Amino acid sequence: MPEITLFGWFHTIVGIIAILSGVISLFKHKIIHFDNTSGKIYLICTLIAASSALGIYHATGSFNPAHGLAVLTLIALAGGRIAEATNIFRGLSIYLQTIAYSATFLFHMIPAITDGLRRLPVDAPIVTQQEDPLLQGFYLAFLITYLVGVTVQMFWLRKQNS
Repeated sequence: MPEITLFGWFHTIVGIIAILSGVISLFKHKIIHFDNTSGKIYLICTLIAASSALGIYHATGSFNPAHGLAVLTLIALAGGRIAEATNIFRGLSIYLQTIAYSATFLFHMIPAITDGLRRLPVDAPIVTQQEDPLLQGFYLAFLITYLVGVTVQMFWLRKQNS
């Protein structure tokens, strides 16, 4: 894996801030919402991290799955923000917003674990290939966590709305 550049450090630091503020938002408010300070920090940092990810091509020289996740993140951010700000989907808006914003958290975790395990420790990374079973296990665990988390959020929202 190539050494991390200054732009790569910027992207990484913004991504870490996003993840930390997202965790705070989820634990404190149960959902990510732009009106909450932690939610706002999460969403803005996620937007910056996803946008900056599109500029990181030096590792492969071409579009790769991490770039695809960045595009999905931008789409989910836009969809969640539209649902939240316009209430265009009426009663479903809060549910769609929650699904979209929570998906961005999943989209953060996949490249974060991949890059972390492929770079650390510096002298002997834990993982050397994308297809490593350890990475695949993390991906599956993140997907299951997302599905369970969103299900819990849906029940919580339904309870709040009744």
